[in-house]
Amino acid sequence: MSAMTLRRMLATSFVVGRKALRSPGIRLRMMLRHTFLVTVAVCLLMAGIAGAAFYAATRPMTLSIAVGPATGEDAKLVHALARHLASDKSAAIRLRVTATDGAAESAKALDDHKADLAVARRDIAMPKSGLAVAILHKSVAVLMVPAAGSPARSAKGGRGAKGAKGAKGGKIEKIEDIAGRRIGVIGRTSANVDLLNAILRQYEVAPDKITTVALDPDNVAASLRANPVDVIFAAGPVTAHYFVEAISAASTPKDSPTFLSIGAAQAIENRVPVYEATEIKAGVFGGHKPLPEEDLTTVGYSHYVLARRDLSEGHAGDFTKLLFGARQALAHEFPDAAKIEKPDTDRDAEIQAHPGAAAYLDNDQKTFFDRYSDLLYWGLMVMSFFGSGIAWLTSYTKADERVRRMQVLDRLLEVMTAARTAATTEELDRLRADADAILRQTITQAEHNDLDEQTLIAFTLALDQAQLAIADRRTVLLGEAPAAVTPLRVAAP
Repeated sequence: MSAMTLRRMLATSFVVGRKALRSPGIRLRMMLRHTFLVTVAVCLLMAGIAGAAFYAATRPMTLSIAVGPATGEDAKLVHALARHLASDKSAAIRLRVTATDGAAESAKALDDHKADLAVARRDIAMPKSGLAVAILHKSVAVLMVPAAGSPARSAKGGRGAKGAKGAKGGKIEKIEDIAGRRIGVIGRTSANVDLLNAILRQYEVAPDKITTVALDPDNVAASLRANPVDVIFAAGPVTAHYFVEAISAASTPKDSPTFLSIGAAQAIENRVPVYEATEIKAGVFGGHKPLPEEDLTTVGYSHYVLARRDLSEGHAGDFTKLLFGARQALAHEFPDAAKIEKPDTDRDAEIQAHPGAAAYLDNDQKTFFDRYSDLLYWGLMVMSFFGSGIAWLTSYTKADERVRRMQVLDRLLEVMTAARTAATTEELDRLRADADAILRQTITQAEHNDLDEQTLIAFTLALDQAQLAIADRRTVLLGEAPAAVTPLRVAAP
Protein backbone atom coordinates (compact mmCIF):
# COMPACT_ATOMS: atom_id res chain seq x y z
CA MET A 1 0.00 0.00 0.00
CA SER A 2 1.47 3.39 -1.01
CA ALA A 3 1.97 6.27 1.34
CA MET A 4 -0.60 8.30 -0.61
CA THR A 5 -3.24 5.62 -0.08
CA LEU A 6 -2.53 5.46 3.65
CA ARG A 7 -2.73 9.20 3.82
CA ARG A 8 -6.12 9.25 2.10
CA MET A 9 -7.42 6.46 4.39
CA LEU A 10 -6.36 8.43 7.45
CA ALA A 11 -8.01 11.58 6.18
CA THR A 12 -11.20 9.73 5.22
CA SER A 13 -11.52 8.04 8.64
CA PHE A 14 -10.86 11.36 10.31
CA VAL A 15 -13.56 13.14 8.28
CA VAL A 16 -16.09 10.36 8.94
CA GLY A 17 -15.31 10.46 12.64
CA ARG A 18 -15.79 14.19 12.73
CA LYS A 19 -19.14 13.92 11.00
CA ALA A 20 -20.20 11.30 13.54
CA LEU A 21 -19.16 13.54 16.39
CA ARG A 22 -21.33 16.30 14.92
CA SER A 23 -24.42 14.24 15.80
CA PRO A 24 -25.89 15.76 19.01
CA GLY A 25 -27.20 12.40 20.20
CA ILE A 26 -23.84 10.63 19.91
CA ARG A 27 -21.97 13.45 21.56
CA LEU A 28 -24.49 13.63 24.41
CA ARG A 29 -24.33 9.88 25.00
CA MET A 30 -20.54 9.93 25.06
CA MET A 31 -20.49 12.85 27.48
CA LEU A 32 -23.04 11.22 29.79
CA ARG A 33 -21.16 7.93 29.64
CA HIS A 34 -17.90 9.52 30.72
CA THR A 35 -19.61 11.62 33.41
CA PHE A 36 -21.36 8.54 34.81
CA LEU A 37 -18.13 6.53 34.95
CA VAL A 38 -16.25 9.35 36.65
CA THR A 39 -19.08 9.82 39.16
CA VAL A 40 -19.17 6.10 39.97
CA ALA A 41 -15.40 6.00 40.41
CA VAL A 42 -15.43 9.01 42.75
CA CYS A 43 -18.32 7.59 44.79
CA LEU A 44 -16.58 4.23 45.15
CA LEU A 45 -13.37 5.96 46.20
CA MET A 46 -15.14 8.07 48.83
CA ALA A 47 -17.09 5.06 50.11
CA GLY A 48 -13.85 3.09 50.42
CA ILE A 49 -12.16 5.88 52.34
CA ALA A 50 -15.17 6.32 54.65
CA GLY A 51 -15.39 2.57 55.22
CA ALA A 52 -11.70 2.31 56.06
CA ALA A 53 -11.94 5.26 58.47
CA PHE A 54 -15.03 3.80 60.18
CA TYR A 55 -13.35 0.38 60.51
CA ALA A 56 -10.23 1.92 62.02
CA ALA A 57 -12.28 4.05 64.42
CA THR A 58 -14.55 1.22 65.63
CA ARG A 59 -12.02 -1.60 65.77
CA PRO A 60 -11.49 -2.77 69.39
CA MET A 61 -8.32 -1.43 70.96
CA THR A 62 -6.23 -3.82 73.08
CA LEU A 63 -4.72 -2.24 76.19
CA SER A 64 -2.25 -4.00 78.46
CA ILE A 65 -2.80 -3.77 82.21
CA ALA A 66 -0.19 -4.65 84.84
CA VAL A 67 -1.42 -6.14 88.12
CA GLY A 68 0.09 -8.30 90.83
CA PRO A 69 0.63 -10.54 92.55
CA ALA A 70 -0.93 -13.12 90.26
CA THR A 71 -2.80 -14.83 93.11
CA GLY A 72 -4.04 -11.58 94.66
CA GLU A 73 -7.61 -10.32 94.74
CA ASP A 74 -6.79 -7.43 92.39
CA ALA A 75 -5.37 -9.79 89.75
CA LYS A 76 -8.43 -12.04 89.96
CA LEU A 77 -10.75 -9.08 89.54
CA VAL A 78 -8.78 -7.73 86.54
CA HIS A 79 -8.81 -11.15 84.87
CA ALA A 80 -12.58 -11.29 85.34
CA LEU A 81 -12.88 -7.83 83.78
CA ALA A 82 -10.76 -8.92 80.80
CA ARG A 83 -13.01 -11.94 80.25
CA HIS A 84 -16.09 -9.76 80.49
CA LEU A 85 -14.82 -7.32 77.87
CA ALA A 86 -13.76 -10.16 75.57
CA SER A 87 -17.30 -11.58 75.67
CA ASP A 88 -18.85 -8.20 74.88
CA LYS A 89 -18.67 -7.90 71.09
CA SER A 90 -19.61 -4.22 71.19
CA ALA A 91 -16.85 -3.27 73.64
CA ALA A 92 -14.32 -0.87 72.12
CA ILE A 93 -11.56 -2.05 74.47
CA ARG A 94 -9.88 -5.40 75.08
CA LEU A 95 -7.53 -6.09 77.99
CA ARG A 96 -4.27 -8.02 77.98
CA VAL A 97 -3.30 -8.80 81.56
CA THR A 98 0.39 -8.60 82.49
CA ALA A 99 1.09 -10.33 85.81
CA THR A 100 3.68 -8.77 88.13
CA ASP A 101 5.06 -9.59 91.57
CA GLY A 102 3.21 -6.75 93.23
CA ALA A 103 1.93 -3.17 93.11
CA ALA A 104 5.44 -1.68 92.98
CA GLU A 105 6.35 -3.76 89.93
CA SER A 106 3.04 -2.81 88.27
CA ALA A 107 3.80 0.88 88.77
CA LYS A 108 7.27 0.40 87.27
CA ALA A 109 5.78 -1.39 84.25
CA LEU A 110 3.61 1.68 83.61
CA ASP A 111 6.56 4.07 83.89
CA ASP A 112 8.63 1.87 81.59
CA HIS A 113 5.88 1.88 78.94
CA LYS A 114 5.47 -1.88 79.27
CA ALA A 115 1.78 -1.44 80.10
CA ASP A 116 -0.97 1.02 79.21
CA LEU A 117 -2.78 0.58 82.53
CA ALA A 118 -1.75 -0.57 86.00
CA VAL A 119 -3.25 -1.33 89.40
CA ALA A 120 -1.15 0.53 91.97
CA ARG A 121 -1.32 0.84 95.73
CA ARG A 122 -1.19 4.40 96.99
CA ASP A 123 1.10 3.72 99.93
CA ILE A 124 3.69 1.68 98.02
CA ALA A 125 4.62 3.30 94.74
CA MET A 126 2.64 5.52 92.42
CA PRO A 127 3.97 5.69 88.86
CA LYS A 128 5.24 9.08 87.79
CA SER A 129 3.51 8.85 84.42
CA GLY A 130 0.22 7.47 85.79
CA LEU A 131 -3.10 9.31 85.95
CA ALA A 132 -6.13 7.94 87.79
CA VAL A 133 -8.95 6.20 85.97
CA ALA A 134 -10.76 4.70 88.95
CA ILE A 135 -10.37 3.71 92.60
CA LEU A 136 -10.52 -0.05 92.36
CA HIS A 137 -11.15 -0.47 96.07
CA LYS A 138 -10.18 0.86 99.49
CA SER A 139 -8.24 -1.22 101.97
CA VAL A 140 -8.37 -0.94 105.76
CA ALA A 141 -5.92 -1.84 108.50
CA VAL A 142 -7.20 -4.31 111.09
CA LEU A 143 -5.63 -5.05 114.45
CA MET A 144 -7.24 -7.99 116.27
CA VAL A 145 -6.33 -9.78 119.47
CA PRO A 146 -7.06 -13.54 119.28
CA ALA A 147 -9.31 -14.95 121.97
CA ALA A 148 -7.58 -16.86 124.77
CA GLY A 149 -7.38 -20.53 123.92
CA SER A 150 -7.82 -20.02 120.17
CA PRO A 151 -5.39 -21.68 117.73
CA ALA A 152 -3.98 -18.28 116.83
CA ARG A 153 -3.23 -17.13 120.39
CA SER A 154 0.34 -17.33 121.61
CA ALA A 155 0.83 -19.31 124.83
CA LYS A 156 4.14 -17.65 125.71
CA GLY A 157 2.66 -15.18 128.13
CA GLY A 158 3.21 -12.08 126.04
CA ARG A 159 6.92 -12.53 125.34
CA GLY A 160 7.95 -10.31 122.45
CA ALA A 161 11.15 -8.77 121.18
CA LYS A 162 14.18 -9.68 123.25
CA GLY A 163 11.93 -11.72 125.55
CA ALA A 164 10.46 -8.59 127.20
CA LYS A 165 7.07 -8.76 128.85
CA GLY A 166 4.13 -6.72 127.64
CA ALA A 167 3.25 -3.44 129.22
CA LYS A 168 0.65 -5.08 131.41
CA GLY A 169 1.87 -8.61 130.98
CA GLY A 170 -1.60 -9.84 129.98
CA LYS A 171 -4.71 -8.43 128.35
CA ILE A 172 -4.28 -6.18 125.31
CA GLU A 173 -6.93 -3.45 125.34
CA LYS A 174 -5.29 -0.68 123.34
CA ILE A 175 -2.46 -0.19 120.87
CA GLU A 176 0.02 0.90 123.53
CA ASP A 177 -0.30 -2.58 125.05
CA ILE A 178 1.26 -4.13 121.94
CA ALA A 179 4.78 -3.35 123.12
CA GLY A 180 6.66 -6.57 123.82
CA ARG A 181 4.20 -8.76 121.89
CA ARG A 182 4.34 -11.07 118.90
CA ILE A 183 2.41 -9.60 115.96
CA GLY A 184 1.46 -11.73 112.99
CA VAL A 185 1.44 -9.64 109.78
CA ILE A 186 -0.58 -11.05 106.89
CA GLY A 187 1.13 -10.32 103.59
CA ARG A 188 4.04 -11.19 101.31
CA THR A 189 5.71 -7.80 101.02
CA SER A 190 7.03 -5.26 103.50
CA ALA A 191 4.23 -2.79 102.70
CA ASN A 192 1.98 -4.00 105.52
CA VAL A 193 4.91 -3.96 107.96
CA ASP A 194 5.54 -0.33 106.96
CA LEU A 195 1.89 0.50 107.65
CA LEU A 196 2.06 -1.23 111.03
CA ASN A 197 5.20 0.72 111.93
CA ALA A 198 3.52 4.00 110.95
CA ILE A 199 0.68 3.18 113.34
CA LEU A 200 2.99 2.15 116.18
CA ARG A 201 5.15 5.26 115.80
CA GLN A 202 2.07 7.40 116.30
CA TYR A 203 1.55 5.62 119.63
CA GLU A 204 5.28 5.79 120.47
CA VAL A 205 5.78 2.02 120.28
CA ALA A 206 9.25 1.44 118.87
CA PRO A 207 9.55 -1.23 116.15
CA ASP A 208 12.28 -3.00 118.16
CA LYS A 209 9.82 -3.50 121.01
CA ILE A 210 7.76 -6.00 119.02
CA THR A 211 8.35 -9.21 117.12
CA THR A 212 6.71 -9.56 113.71
CA VAL A 213 5.75 -12.91 112.24
CA ALA A 214 4.96 -13.18 108.53
CA LEU A 215 1.66 -14.98 107.77
CA ASP A 216 0.83 -16.45 104.37
CA PRO A 217 -2.30 -14.70 103.06
CA ASP A 218 -3.25 -17.82 101.08
CA ASN A 219 -3.09 -20.08 104.16
CA VAL A 220 -3.63 -17.93 107.24
CA ALA A 221 -5.00 -20.70 109.50
CA ALA A 222 -2.01 -23.00 108.95
CA SER A 223 0.42 -20.11 109.47
CA LEU A 224 -1.21 -19.20 112.78
CA ARG A 225 -1.24 -22.80 114.01
CA ALA A 226 2.47 -23.02 113.25
CA ASN A 227 3.24 -19.57 114.68
CA PRO A 228 0.71 -18.42 117.31
CA VAL A 229 0.81 -14.68 118.02
CA ASP A 230 -0.54 -12.11 120.45
CA VAL A 231 -1.93 -9.75 117.82
CA ILE A 232 -2.92 -10.21 114.17
CA PHE A 233 -2.42 -7.34 111.75
CA ALA A 234 -3.83 -7.32 108.24
CA ALA A 235 -4.64 -4.74 105.59
CA GLY A 236 -6.90 -5.11 102.60
CA PRO A 237 -10.52 -4.89 101.44
CA VAL A 238 -12.99 -5.93 104.14
CA THR A 239 -14.20 -8.75 101.86
CA ALA A 240 -10.73 -10.33 101.61
CA HIS A 241 -10.74 -14.05 102.40
CA TYR A 242 -7.79 -13.79 104.79
CA PHE A 243 -9.84 -11.66 107.18
CA VAL A 244 -12.39 -14.46 107.44
CA GLU A 245 -9.69 -17.07 107.97
CA ALA A 246 -7.88 -14.96 110.57
CA ILE A 247 -11.08 -14.32 112.53
CA SER A 248 -11.91 -18.02 112.46
CA ALA A 249 -8.44 -19.00 113.71
CA ALA A 250 -8.59 -16.30 116.41
CA SER A 251 -11.98 -17.45 117.76
CA THR A 252 -13.16 -20.13 120.15
CA PRO A 253 -16.65 -21.57 120.45
CA LYS A 254 -17.33 -19.07 123.23
CA ASP A 255 -15.16 -16.05 122.48
CA SER A 256 -14.35 -13.88 119.48
CA PRO A 257 -11.23 -11.82 118.80
CA THR A 258 -11.01 -8.28 120.09
CA PHE A 259 -10.58 -5.46 117.54
CA LEU A 260 -8.43 -2.48 118.41
CA SER A 261 -9.50 0.98 117.33
CA ILE A 262 -6.88 3.33 115.83
CA GLY A 263 -8.13 6.59 117.31
CA ALA A 264 -5.19 8.57 115.96
CA ALA A 265 -6.07 7.72 112.35
CA GLN A 266 -6.53 11.37 111.34
CA ALA A 267 -3.19 12.31 112.85
CA ILE A 268 -1.54 9.45 110.95
CA GLU A 269 -3.11 10.71 107.70
CA ASN A 270 -1.79 14.19 108.41
CA ARG A 271 1.71 12.86 109.03
CA VAL A 272 1.72 10.34 106.17
CA PRO A 273 -0.71 11.51 103.45
CA VAL A 274 -0.55 8.22 101.55
CA TYR A 275 -2.79 6.78 104.26
CA GLU A 276 -6.40 7.76 104.87
CA ALA A 277 -8.48 7.97 108.03
CA THR A 278 -11.53 5.73 107.65
CA GLU A 279 -13.93 3.44 109.52
CA ILE A 280 -14.72 -0.24 109.74
CA LYS A 281 -18.49 -0.54 110.06
CA ALA A 282 -19.97 -2.68 112.78
CA GLY A 283 -20.80 -6.23 111.67
CA VAL A 284 -18.92 -5.95 108.34
CA PHE A 285 -17.08 -9.23 109.01
CA GLY A 286 -20.30 -11.10 109.83
CA GLY A 287 -20.26 -14.35 111.79
CA HIS A 288 -22.72 -15.81 114.30
CA LYS A 289 -21.89 -12.76 116.37
CA PRO A 290 -21.50 -9.80 113.99
CA LEU A 291 -17.96 -8.45 114.13
CA PRO A 292 -16.82 -5.93 115.00
CA GLU A 293 -19.49 -5.12 117.55
CA GLU A 294 -19.21 -1.38 116.94
CA ASP A 295 -17.74 1.00 114.38
CA LEU A 296 -13.95 1.19 114.53
CA THR A 297 -11.71 4.08 113.54
CA THR A 298 -8.75 2.93 111.49
CA VAL A 299 -6.44 3.90 108.64
CA GLY A 300 -6.48 2.64 105.10
CA TYR A 301 -5.25 3.26 101.59
CA SER A 302 -6.61 3.10 98.03
CA HIS A 303 -5.84 0.86 95.09
CA TYR A 304 -5.98 2.87 91.88
CA VAL A 305 -6.42 1.88 88.28
CA LEU A 306 -3.98 4.19 86.50
CA ALA A 307 -3.43 4.98 82.84
CA ARG A 308 -0.30 6.28 81.16
CA ARG A 309 -0.31 10.03 80.78
CA ASP A 310 0.15 9.74 77.00
CA LEU A 311 -2.74 7.29 76.53
CA SER A 312 -5.27 8.96 74.23
CA GLU A 313 -8.30 10.56 75.85
CA GLY A 314 -10.60 8.49 73.65
CA HIS A 315 -9.15 5.16 74.76
CA ALA A 316 -8.99 6.20 78.42
CA GLY A 317 -12.59 7.40 78.29
CA ASP A 318 -13.80 4.22 76.59
CA PHE A 319 -12.04 2.05 79.17
CA THR A 320 -13.49 4.08 82.05
CA LYS A 321 -16.98 3.73 80.62
CA LEU A 322 -16.62 -0.03 80.23
CA LEU A 323 -15.07 -0.43 83.71
CA PHE A 324 -17.92 1.32 85.49
CA GLY A 325 -20.47 -0.39 83.27
CA ALA A 326 -19.10 -3.82 84.24
CA ARG A 327 -19.36 -3.32 88.01
CA GLN A 328 -22.74 -4.97 88.37
CA ALA A 329 -21.82 -7.95 86.20
CA LEU A 330 -18.61 -8.55 88.15
CA ALA A 331 -20.15 -8.02 91.59
CA HIS A 332 -21.69 -11.52 91.61
CA GLU A 333 -18.22 -13.08 91.72
CA PHE A 334 -16.28 -10.18 93.26
CA PRO A 335 -18.34 -8.11 95.73
CA ASP A 336 -15.63 -5.43 95.78
CA ALA A 337 -16.36 -4.67 92.12
CA ALA A 338 -19.55 -2.90 93.15
CA LYS A 339 -17.44 -0.49 95.20
CA ILE A 340 -15.31 0.76 92.32
CA GLU A 341 -15.30 4.52 92.74
CA LYS A 342 -14.50 7.45 90.55
CA PRO A 343 -11.33 9.39 91.37
CA ASP A 344 -11.26 13.05 92.27
CA THR A 345 -11.57 14.89 88.95
CA ASP A 346 -10.70 18.33 90.34
CA ARG A 347 -7.58 19.92 88.95
CA ASP A 348 -6.04 20.28 92.40
CA ALA A 349 -6.58 16.63 93.35
CA GLU A 350 -3.63 14.85 94.96
CA ILE A 351 -3.96 12.02 92.44
CA GLN A 352 -4.91 13.67 89.17
CA ALA A 353 -7.47 11.97 86.97
CA HIS A 354 -6.72 11.15 83.34
CA PRO A 355 -8.42 13.74 81.08
CA GLY A 356 -10.23 10.98 79.18
CA ALA A 357 -11.56 9.42 82.38
CA ALA A 358 -12.51 12.82 83.81
CA ALA A 359 -14.38 13.70 80.61
CA TYR A 360 -16.51 10.55 80.90
CA LEU A 361 -17.07 10.87 84.66
CA ASP A 362 -18.01 14.55 84.34
CA ASN A 363 -20.31 13.78 81.39
CA ASP A 364 -18.12 15.79 79.06
CA GLN A 365 -16.86 13.04 76.76
CA LYS A 366 -16.27 14.04 73.14
CA THR A 367 -18.36 12.64 70.31
CA PHE A 368 -16.87 10.93 67.28
CA PHE A 369 -16.85 14.17 65.27
CA ASP A 370 -15.49 16.20 68.20
CA ARG A 371 -12.70 13.68 68.61
CA TYR A 372 -11.75 13.41 64.95
CA SER A 373 -12.77 16.84 63.61
CA ASP A 374 -9.15 17.99 63.32
CA LEU A 375 -8.22 14.76 61.56
CA LEU A 376 -11.13 15.13 59.13
CA TYR A 377 -10.20 18.75 58.47
CA TRP A 378 -6.58 17.96 57.74
CA GLY A 379 -7.66 14.93 55.70
CA LEU A 380 -9.75 17.16 53.45
CA MET A 381 -6.86 19.60 53.17
CA VAL A 382 -4.49 16.80 52.19
CA MET A 383 -6.98 15.40 49.67
CA SER A 384 -7.38 18.87 48.18
CA PHE A 385 -3.60 19.20 47.96
CA PHE A 386 -3.25 15.84 46.24
CA GLY A 387 -6.16 16.68 43.94
CA SER A 388 -4.44 19.88 42.87
CA GLY A 389 -1.20 17.94 42.39
CA ILE A 390 -2.93 15.33 40.20
CA ALA A 391 -4.58 18.09 38.15
CA TRP A 392 -1.21 19.79 37.66
CA LEU A 393 0.42 16.50 36.73
CA THR A 394 -2.34 15.78 34.22
CA SER A 395 -1.92 19.24 32.71
CA TYR A 396 1.84 18.77 32.61
CA THR A 397 1.45 15.40 30.89
CA LYS A 398 -0.89 16.88 28.30
CA ALA A 399 1.54 19.71 27.70
CA ASP A 400 4.31 17.16 27.19
CA GLU A 401 2.10 15.30 24.72
CA ARG A 402 1.53 18.51 22.80
CA VAL A 403 5.28 19.03 22.63
CA ARG A 404 5.73 15.52 21.19
CA ARG A 405 3.01 16.16 18.63
CA MET A 406 4.67 19.43 17.61
CA GLN A 407 7.92 17.53 17.14
CA VAL A 408 6.16 15.31 14.57
CA LEU A 409 4.98 18.41 12.72
CA ASP A 410 8.49 19.87 12.89
CA ARG A 411 9.86 16.67 11.36
CA LEU A 412 7.39 16.96 8.46
CA LEU A 413 8.35 20.59 7.92
CA GLU A 414 12.01 19.56 7.91
CA VAL A 415 11.18 16.90 5.28
CA MET A 416 9.41 19.57 3.19
CA THR A 417 12.33 22.00 3.46
CA ALA A 418 14.91 19.31 2.67
CA ALA A 419 12.88 18.12 -0.34
CA ARG A 420 12.96 21.56 -1.93
CA THR A 421 16.76 21.59 -1.87
CA ALA A 422 17.43 17.89 -2.52
CA ALA A 423 20.18 17.28 -5.08
CA THR A 424 19.38 13.68 -6.04
CA THR A 425 16.41 11.41 -6.33
CA GLU A 426 18.01 9.06 -3.79
CA GLU A 427 17.80 11.84 -1.24
CA LEU A 428 14.13 12.33 -2.13
CA ASP A 429 13.54 8.60 -1.61
CA ARG A 430 14.98 8.83 1.88
CA LEU A 431 12.75 11.83 2.61
CA ARG A 432 9.68 9.92 1.35
CA ALA A 433 10.65 6.99 3.57
CA ASP A 434 10.84 9.38 6.52
CA ALA A 435 7.41 10.77 5.67
CA ASP A 436 5.98 7.24 5.37
CA ALA A 437 7.44 6.33 8.80
CA ILE A 438 5.88 9.43 10.33
CA LEU A 439 2.56 8.49 8.69
CA ARG A 440 2.66 4.94 10.09
CA GLN A 441 3.41 6.29 13.55
CA THR A 442 0.54 8.74 13.33
CA ILE A 443 -1.90 6.07 12.13
CA THR A 444 -0.95 3.94 15.15
CA GLN A 445 -1.61 6.86 17.47
CA ALA A 446 -4.93 7.56 15.77
CA GLU A 447 -6.00 3.94 16.30
CA HIS A 448 -5.35 4.34 20.06
CA ASN A 449 -7.22 7.68 20.20
CA ASP A 450 -4.04 9.49 21.24
CA LEU A 451 -4.57 12.38 18.78
CA ASP A 452 -7.12 15.15 19.06
CA GLU A 453 -8.94 16.85 16.19
CA GLN A 454 -6.67 19.89 15.91
CA THR A 455 -3.54 17.73 15.79
CA LEU A 456 -4.96 15.57 12.96
CA ILE A 457 -5.81 18.65 10.91
CA ALA A 458 -2.33 20.10 11.37
CA PHE A 459 -0.72 16.73 10.57
CA THR A 460 -2.76 16.34 7.38
CA LEU A 461 -1.76 19.80 6.11
CA ALA A 462 1.93 19.26 6.98
CA LEU A 463 1.94 15.82 5.29
CA ASP A 464 0.32 17.35 2.17
CA GLN A 465 3.00 20.01 1.93
CA ALA A 466 5.81 17.50 2.43
CA GLN A 467 4.41 15.18 -0.24
CA LEU A 468 3.95 18.09 -2.68
CA ALA A 469 7.50 19.30 -2.06
CA ILE A 470 8.93 15.81 -2.71
CA ALA A 471 6.86 15.42 -5.92
CA ASP A 472 7.77 18.89 -7.23
CA ARG A 473 11.47 18.40 -6.58
CA ARG A 474 11.45 14.97 -8.19
CA THR A 475 9.88 16.51 -11.32
CA VAL A 476 12.54 19.18 -11.45
CA LEU A 477 15.38 16.70 -11.03
CA LEU A 478 13.99 14.40 -13.75
CA GLY A 479 13.44 17.37 -16.15
CA GLU A 480 9.72 16.72 -16.48
CA ALA A 481 6.95 19.26 -16.70
CA PRO A 482 5.34 19.93 -13.35
CA ALA A 483 2.30 17.79 -12.75
CA ALA A 484 -0.86 19.26 -11.30
CA VAL A 485 -1.11 17.89 -7.78
CA THR A 486 -4.31 18.43 -5.90
CA PRO A 487 -3.61 18.75 -2.19
CA LEU A 488 -5.75 16.75 0.24
CA ARG A 489 -8.48 18.94 1.67
CA VAL A 490 -9.99 18.27 5.04
CA ALA A 491 -13.63 19.14 5.44
CA ALA A 492 -14.22 22.03 7.77
CA PRO A 493 -15.99 21.29 11.02
